[in-house]
Parts: sequence; C-alpha cells; structure tokens
Amino acid sequence: MKLYPLKFVPRLVEKIWGGRKLQEVLGKPLPVGRLIGESWELYDFPPGVVEDDGNGGWVSAVVANGPLAGRTLHRLIEEYGRRLHGGVELIGPHGQFPLLLKYLDAREALSVQVHPDLAYVRSHPTAHLKHEAWYIVQSDPSARVYAGLREGVTRQQLARAAGNGSIEGLIRALPAREGQCLYLPSGMVHALGAGILVAEVQTPSDTTFRIYDFGRIDPSTGRPRDLHIAEALECIDYSLHNPLQPRSHVAGTFTTVTRLVSCEHFVVEKVRFSGGVEQPVPYDHPVVWMMLEGHAQVSVRGVDEPVAIARGDTVLLPAEMDQPVLKTVDDCVWLEITVPGKKTVVGSQ
Repeated sequence: MKLYPLKFVPRLVEKIWGGRKLQEVLGKPLPVGRLIGESWELYDFPPGVVEDDGNGGWVSAVVANGPLAGRTLHRLIEEYGRRLHGGVELIGPHGQFPLLLKYLDAREALSVQVHPDLAYVRSHPTAHLKHEAWYIVQSDPSARVYAGLREGVTRQQLARAAGNGSIEGLIRALPAREGQCLYLPSGMVHALGAGILVAEVQTPSDTTFRIYDFGRIDPSTGRPRDLHIAEALECIDYSLHNPLQPRSHVAGTFTTVTRLVSCEHFVVEKVRFSGGVEQPVPYDHPVVWMMLEGHAQVSVRGVDEPVAIARGDTVLLPAEMDQPVLKTVDDCVWLEITVPGKKTVVGSQ
C-alpha cells in the first residue's frame, strides 16, 4: 500500500489546570463539561510507560484518515520500516518513534517542575529522559512562563524555598508572547503560567517531578497533589537559565522558514507559506507538521483523495511517498518538526 500524509486520533487528557481552548482556538471537539489540559497529537509508548486502556500493550497513536485508518503508529513502524521512518534513530529494542507532540491548554498554571536528566535516568530504569520545546500559540495579555533558575540559586536555597512555598522568587519569569518558542532541556526548572495555549514538542517521556503546585487541591481526592522534591533536586541543572535560542531565517519565493529550536533530539521550525501555491514535497525523511493557520492539502500519486490540512491538525509525512504535492488554499503557518539529520524544507530551494 502506498503511504500518504497521516493524521491521528488525538488522545485527550483531562487535567486539573486544563480548559477549553483546544476547542475554542484550534477547533478540536472536546467532551462537554470536561477540562482538557492536553491533546496528544502523535505518540508511541511501549508497555508500562504511560497509563494504557487496560490491555497492557503499546500506547500508540491511531491513524484517523485514509486506507490505514485504525492502525497504530507502532504497527506502521513494524510494517513499513524505513518507508515510514526513513532510517531515523528509533528508541529501544522495539523501535519506539522518537517524538511526542502535544497541545497544552493551561487555564491555570502548571506545577513548577523538572524532568530527569541522563544521569538520573541511567540510575533509575523507570524514569525517562525528557527534553521539550513550547511554542506559544495563544496567550492572555498578562500571562507568564517560568523557565530556568535565577543566577546564583543553589540547591540549598531551592530546597528551603520548595519547603516553605517561596520558590517563585527563584525562577525566571518571562512575559508569554504569541509566536515565542522556549527550549526546556531535561534539568531545567519550568512552569507554564495560566492563560496560555502551547504546542509542545518533546522526547517521548511522561516522567515529571513536581517541586511546587501553588497550594492547589485536587478535587478528585480533596488533597494536594504529590510533590517529588527529593527526586527533583537530584535532576536540576543549576546552570540552565535561558530557555530562548537564537533564531535563523531562510526566505524563498513563496515561503519563510524560521528555525526556533535545534537540539540533538529534534528541530522545530516555523514555516510561513503563501496561499494559492502548488509545489512538490521533496522530503526523504519523516516530517511532522502542526498546522497553526490556513488550509492546505497534500496529494500523492496513486492515492485517491488528497489529505486536507487545517488549523489544529497534526500530520506525519512518511519518508517515502510517491510524488507528493503540496497545494496551499490560503496563507499558511505551520510548525515543522524533524529528527536531526539530512533534511529539505519545502519552498527553500
């Protein structure tokens, strides 16, 4: 069977801090009366890493469109191999896809947290490395993000502040601006403030250590949520202060490509593409698009229907497709996510 751009069924996760912006801003259908904090757009986890549906198997995104609808991402990796993943480095002995993509809707602030670094993961087999980037899709005027410790903060100061609730004064606070992108490597203390909708790109991990939770009570238990201060103190890198990377731009006839984040695990770029343009898609590796504005479609030779892409859609472009062609209906903006290696950006020739 010929491969084509793949959409997946979002995994909606209810959160104490969640809201309704995934529907209000991105047009995603949400269950009535539920506060949804996360939409997992693309994911692939082996058994035992994240909560499953009770069958003890892989938790992997399910294809929503075309002849492959109903199959999981992991099954496609097993069936199509390099035709899908193009030889990018998969994770572990069973070949886990190396990216997890989400949208986060923070009606309230997330906890102050940190993710385990490599040293912690090596000595704790149940923990998983987590590097991530946040692209701010929409934010309230007074919203703030917290990322990195202030210069000179020590482990002892942080331990005391975590115990007495004064930790906010030790963390850098930045105004949340739409279009801003923050890189949050493992070991960097961070928190997403209230009133922010972000696209999140990360390595596939669900390991989070909470340091402070703003005195919040979990309505499902009537108690504060658990903190993980001892574990967090082991993981924090006290030299990480700045979540912003320098940007670079490449302009073509119909497009502008801005590199937002580049690390050893993923590259995130923002692509602006003029409407009414038809152009071949020249990739030979897997690429993910998270559509932020506009409408487009990708047609593949031998596949009956083109794949329509609109705001809020996330699409995986397999490494091998038969003469794919992009057609933009109107001006488009999307995030383009790749695993580092050889790459060609649409419109940059």
